[in-house]
Amino acid sequence: MSSSHGSSPTGAAAPDPFARAAEAAAALLSRVDLASVEIALVMGSGWSPAADAIGEPVAEFPVTELPGFAPPAVEGHAGRVRVVRTAAGRNVLIFLGRTHLYEGRGVEPVVHGVRTAIAAGARVIVLTNAAGGLRPEWQKVGEPVLISDHINLTGANPVTGAKFIDLTEVYSARLRELAREADPSLAEGVYVALRGPTYETPAEIRMLRTLGGDMVGMSTVLEAIAAREGGAEVLGISLVTNPGAGLVGEPLDHEEVLAVGRATASRMGALLARLVDKL
Repeated sequence: MSSSHGSSPTGAAAPDPFARAAEAAAALLSRVDLASVEIALVMGSGWSPAADAIGEPVAEFPVTELPGFAPPAVEGHAGRVRVVRTAAGRNVLIFLGRTHLYEGRGVEPVVHGVRTAIAAGARVIVLTNAAGGLRPEWQKVGEPVLISDHINLTGANPVTGAKFIDLTEVYSARLRELAREADPSLAEGVYVALRGPTYETPAEIRMLRTLGGDMVGMSTVLEAIAAREGGAEVLGISLVTNPGAGLVGEPLDHEEVLAVGRATASRMGALLARLVDKL
């Protein structure tokens, strides 16, 4: 894969990320014999089993068979792309896993999937993740929470140059309302993104609560910004897989995150299936 740091080892300019996304989109659509897709989903840690309920598979293959994609580096991220057709006849693109900033590949690979989806025609991007809950007084482990806003503490941004993107409503109020129609029990919260890969310290959790955060994780916000840059609407959903560090006195474990995802797969799949046809 080409370097994302401005130049290749030979000194040549790095490929334009939007041209690379357009190339990947063309390869995808050619492979599945479609003119476009309408909706794209990015499945976070533990969410992949939920994808089975969304629609009838049209095709599935390793994401590395498309230009510009890196292999998965995290357990629970399958590194595959699937196209499904829903009961209502919509063509939906599903990324079973994502690239994270902490993998050290730079910002462009993190948002390449979202940019590819938009280049393939998707006007709605659904971003899911596993998150630590910062408000155990109202959050239960295993509960999905709509993302109403975010705080970007990754120190990174996919937008470069004098592009002043309005982020007043990163996560579409219209889509959140449709999600609540599908599941009236859904709560909303502010997602805080840190670079990772270390989990937060108890002191950092106290800080994030003070800043107004409700969930914390290591993904999603850069993809959401890139989606807004591309003109797509964004719906974000966090699955609360554990309380934040120091809130319950137990250590954090990635296997726990995956276990909660497996345990809630049928509920999350049913929710996404209802949502996709509404969106």
